[in-house]
Amino acid sequence: MKFRELVNKLGSEAIASSLEKTNGVAPDLTGVAPVDEAVVGTLSYIEGPKFASYLGTTNASALILPMDETLQTQASERGIEWVSGKEPRLLFAKAITIFYQPFQPIREIHGTAVIHSTAKIGKNVYLGPHVVVDAGVKIGDNVCIYANVVIYPDVEIGDNSVLHANCSIHERSQIGNGCVIHSGAVIGGEGFGFVPTQDGWYKMEQSGRVVLEDGVEVGGNSTIDRPAVGETRIGKNTKLDNLVQVGHGCQIGKNCALAAQVGLAGGVKLGDNVILAGQVGIANQAKIGDGAIATAQAGVHNDVAAGEIVSSSPAVPYKIYLKASAIYKRLPEIYQYVKQIKRVLNISSY
Repeated sequence: MKFRELVNKLGSEAIASSLEKTNGVAPDLTGVAPVDEAVVGTLSYIEGPKFASYLGTTNASALILPMDETLQTQASERGIEWVSGKEPRLLFAKAITIFYQPFQPIREIHGTAVIHSTAKIGKNVYLGPHVVVDAGVKIGDNVCIYANVVIYPDVEIGDNSVLHANCSIHERSQIGNGCVIHSGAVIGGEGFGFVPTQDGWYKMEQSGRVVLEDGVEVGGNSTIDRPAVGETRIGKNTKLDNLVQVGHGCQIGKNCALAAQVGLAGGVKLGDNVILAGQVGIANQAKIGDGAIATAQAGVHNDVAAGEIVSSSPAVPYKIYLKASAIYKRLPEIYQYVKQIKRVLNISSY
């Protein structure tokens, strides 16, 4: 498409563009690309100063830029058309949607799908090869379920949800509207409930359920466990990356983001808009306040206040972590200094 057409489709979030100043040539665009790999005919973006140097070398025909007159001028001098917005990355995400649409299968029920007679299937649903739909399942309209998905009894799946190949949805789980479950994920599997006795571990049956509210996305090979009683709940529009473990009875708020290999022990409570970076671990029953952030590999053993940023293991406030990290680098030097003081004061080493 023409660059001018793209700008029009981006709408009001495209605040300024080279077209306004130069009545540009409006090149043909055939797709999108990373700024360092872009070729003639592609669109890319620069989010901020970290990537600004690519402006001098990129072969992109058009760029999405921040509201920065210096970058805009540099692009124009190189003959690169540009469009600017307050959030370049978001604008680029919307541009990708214009150029790329995910594969959509023809809505049908494959002949090898196994559907219990008591299951209720909505309109315009796709069930792929070897899908199993057990008793009492309710599937909404426009749902897409790919090959080999197994849906246990009494599951409910909301409208417009997508379940990718080989995921498993265990009994009584509830999946809201517009959810996405990626391959290998297990929703509603048994929580890790065993009671110690003199004769070993006594299994506590997990009679609860998992509830995913509208717009939740669960990455590949992630697991969300059901509890012994009550429910494990994931709030609206929360996103889980691959290999995330959510223990039994956890309550996760709205608009949270959990990166790969995050692990939540049982009974953890996250507020709204919480961000957990890669490999964060949260201990049993810990409470994380609204808007809190745990940086990569943080081990959180205690409650975290709303808006706080924590790092390290055991987790401490981020500012303390930075100070401690600076000291840690100097430990060999400090150790030698302490040895000298002991020698001067004639203090025995230990």
